[in-house]
Amino acid sequence: MTSTAISRFPVPELSSLPDDLQQIMSGVQDKAGFIPNVFLTLAHRPDELRAFWAYHEALMRRDSGLSKAECEMIVVATSAENNCLYCVVAHGAILRIYEKSAQISEQIATNFRKADISDRQKAMLVFAEKVALQSAKIDETDFHILHEHGFSDEDIWDIGAITALFALSNRMASLISMRPNDEFFTMGRSFEDAK
Repeated sequence: MTSTAISRFPVPELSSLPDDLQQIMSGVQDKAGFIPNVFLTLAHRPDELRAFWAYHEALMRRDSGLSKAECEMIVVATSAENNCLYCVVAHGAILRIYEKSAQISEQIATNFRKADISDRQKAMLVFAEKVALQSAKIDETDFHILHEHGFSDEDIWDIGAITALFALSNRMASLISMRPNDEFFTMGRSFEDAK
């Protein structure tokens, strides 16, 4: 594997993929201007990419008590705990755009407890961290704290499910040495980019 390879496993040519996956990638490219490497690399196993895409869309695009930015905060914070370069970089870029903040992703990835976010969001990330690292220790106290911050049980499910889905993503990204797209590093770095 060279230093510029995006995966240690073979990455299929787009034209060799089934039509439905080509359509997904075309739609993502039209929206983002490029195809994130996560889709290209997971296409090594098309059925698994379909399953990942379906769960990602069901979870990250649903109506929820969590804002889109809060969903990305969860991904960035827990991916940092799991030392996942790809997800911290990629979702950090998305978070910067949602929050219109050039520094929010580094604050959350480094130490969300010191980040410029609300106490509600910090409570959310404390719980997400527990799901990521000590899920067997979750108890009613955790639910009580989140309820006091205005989270419903459905919101708590969302926090846990996002954490769990990206734990899978983090581990696969590390396994295959998934390289972040260069575009992600510069997205949302200036106020103009974040509009």
